[in-house]
Amino acid sequence: MPVSFLKDLSFEVKTLKIAIASDHAGLDIKEEIKGLLEEMGYSFVDFGTYNRESVDYPDMAELVAGSISKGELERGILICGTGIGMCIVANKFPGVRAALVYDLYSARYAKEHNDANVLIMGGRTTDKENARKMVEIWLKSQFQGERHQRRLDKIKRIEERLYRNMKE
Repeated sequence: MPVSFLKDLSFEVKTLKIAIASDHAGLDIKEEIKGLLEEMGYSFVDFGTYNRESVDYPDMAELVAGSISKGELERGILICGTGIGMCIVANKFPGVRAALVYDLYSARYAKEHNDANVLIMGGRTTDKENARKMVEIWLKSQFQGERHQRRLDKIKRIEERLYRNMKE
């Protein structure tokens, strides 16, 4: 992808606090991303894991997605072996729009078109360099609104209807 692709991204104020977590398969990428966040001036909360001992990805995803859903933190980053499991769990939480990204294009449009507030990557499918680039693009991209907002409003109404029906 040409370098000009990166130049047209707007920059976000760095007051954003980010939740981050991984399972054992995503630990190396998580540590790399923590370094990037520090370099970029973002603060973050590391929900774990902190070593290579096996942990269950649903537990880690719940910590991050729960904090986003409750409004405690604005954005999250999750990493497991493929990213698929984390994505399934995170998207169970109201208000969470988790996107599994696999290249620079998907990272950018996860934010621009879907206003993804949780970025998910595969620790076994993504190398550190691409992980850094994808996170950077996602953080610098801005939601484009307009027709995309209409679609997010529909998602919100579906969520509200589903959760309301569950309570009845």
